[in-house]
Amino acid sequence: MAHAPQTFLDALAVRTWCGLALTALGRAREEIDAINVYPVADGDTGTNLYLTVESAATAVEAVFAGYEAGADGGAPSLADAVRAMAHGALIGARGNSGTILAQLLRGMAQVLAAEGRAAHTGGEGLRLALRRAADSARLAVAHPVEGTVLSVASA
Repeated sequence: MAHAPQTFLDALAVRTWCGLALTALGRAREEIDAINVYPVADGDTGTNLYLTVESAATAVEAVFAGYEAGADGGAPSLADAVRAMAHGALIGARGNSGTILAQLLRGMAQVLAAEGRAAHTGGEGLRLALRRAADSARLAVAHPVEGTVLSVASA
C-alpha cells in the first residue's frame, strides 16, 4: 500500500506560527526596540514587528472563522491561510521592519499558495518559500544594506 507523504505545512501550522510569533514578539519587543540601530535608532522596531504580526494573525483568524461559520464547517487550505497572513501583514505593516516582514511573508505565500502545481508542504517547499521570501524582501528595498534582517533572511 502506497503511503501519502506527510504534510508538514497546512493552515493550522500557519495559524499556530502566527500565534507563537506574536507571543514571542510580545515578550521581546522592548528588547528589540532597545537594540534598534539601523537605519536610525528610532526605538520602535520590536513594536512595529509585533503590530505587523498581530495584523497577520488577525487575518488568519478571520479566515478560520469564516470557514467555521460556513455551511460545511470546514477548514481553510494552506493557500487560504498563507495568503491571508501575507495580506494581513501588508495591510498592517508598521515602519520599515514591518514592511520588510510583510514582503518576507508575501514571498513565502507566493510559493506555498502557488496554483497549478502540487502544494509545497514539505521540507523542500519550505526551503523554496524561504528563498523566495528572502529574494522578495531584498528586491523590495531600494538600497539593501548587509548586516540587517535582509542578511539574516538570505542566510
